Amino acid sequence: MQEAATPPVFIHVATSRAVDPVDAVREAAQGITAADTCFILAFVPGEQDTALVARTLAEELAGIPVFGCSSAGQITDRGYESDALLLLVFPKQHFRCSSLLLSPLLPLSTTQIAAQAQRHERKFRRTAGWKRLGLIFADGLSRQEDLLVSTLETVLGDLPVFGGSAGDQLRFEETFVLHNGAAHRNAAVLLFLETNLPFSGIGFDHFLPAGAQIVITDADPDARKVFEINGAPAAREYARLVGCDVLDLSPMVFAENPLLVQFNNTHYVRAISDADASGALSFMAAIDDGLVMTLGQGQEIIRTLQTGLEIRGESGARPDFILGFDCVLRKLEIEQKQLEQAVSDILRRESVFGFNTYGEQHCGVHMNQTFVGVAFFPPEERNFH
Repeated sequence: MQEAATPPVFIHVATSRAVDPVDAVREAAQGITAADTCFILAFVPGEQDTALVARTLAEELAGIPVFGCSSAGQITDRGYESDALLLLVFPKQHFRCSSLLLSPLLPLSTTQIAAQAQRHERKFRRTAGWKRLGLIFADGLSRQEDLLVSTLETVLGDLPVFGGSAGDQLRFEETFVLHNGAAHRNAAVLLFLETNLPFSGIGFDHFLPAGAQIVITDADPDARKVFEINGAPAAREYARLVGCDVLDLSPMVFAENPLLVQFNNTHYVRAISDADASGALSFMAAIDDGLVMTLGQGQEIIRTLQTGLEIRGESGARPDFILGFDCVLRKLEIEQKQLEQAVSDILRRESVFGFNTYGEQHCGVHMNQTFVGVAFFPPEERNFH
């Protein structure tokens, strides 16, 4: 029997496992009041009708801003789940929020997005003694997250931005973001937050570079497709490098054997989503001709998760909660290795809540097979007045 997790103090967590979207919203929304609530983050199961969920949330929670996205899985008070509507309720006592819908992402105008983000950030009135951060939720099938987050990093200066790409449980068909009572495709939601809670960013994966360098010799950057690696057909060469037959390539093989790219002395995962009939490989983050990469060698995923989440505040306090964006390919590997219960126990113990993504955003970089998050700590005594 699972040990009961200690619920967070400074946000309210609501879930529903009802299959019907309307029933799920009504169950999860019970007891949430506009008088106390600043905003809500909603992470919707990829199997549910996200547009219907968005409309029903607007009806049931009139007057409360709701943001979020469709998800490839949820991180709830039970740990990993796949079919739970998750609502994270952020109270006015500790949070202020302003939102911006960025649409369309394709075609992406960096000039327009830069101007919108700067203008919106300047209009967001500052509260003395409170600190700021940004959250970004992007359509996970737009293929524009790399350019989007690098643009935001450039124009927003010292504002830290964290986020994840909307998913749909590895179907790669439709992903949505939520804003103003509607579900949007080809869009992103940028949230500017102020909080009187101390916070700290988190970002880690479980791969180290291994083996010889690999060169992308033919690619379509816009489509994130690679046709040749080392001058050979991409899928065939990749299969040779990982030691399997090209016919045996699968999401599990891709999850355990990603390619890594080095940037600012740090290696980032460039995950492969699939191999098509022509032998091309589709990637979940930026790719280009001439890019030099290496195979990633996986480390023990339980140990790296425990180490990555052992974050403490300046006073040594544990986080009250961690808002987590965890790549769906990590979840896939964990499930295949039958580690789901062990990982869920860790997530529950560390008060992690969030969703499984099609990519993560941190420090101006869009990456894959990474855990990105924000740890929020109990406020200092002066903030209670």
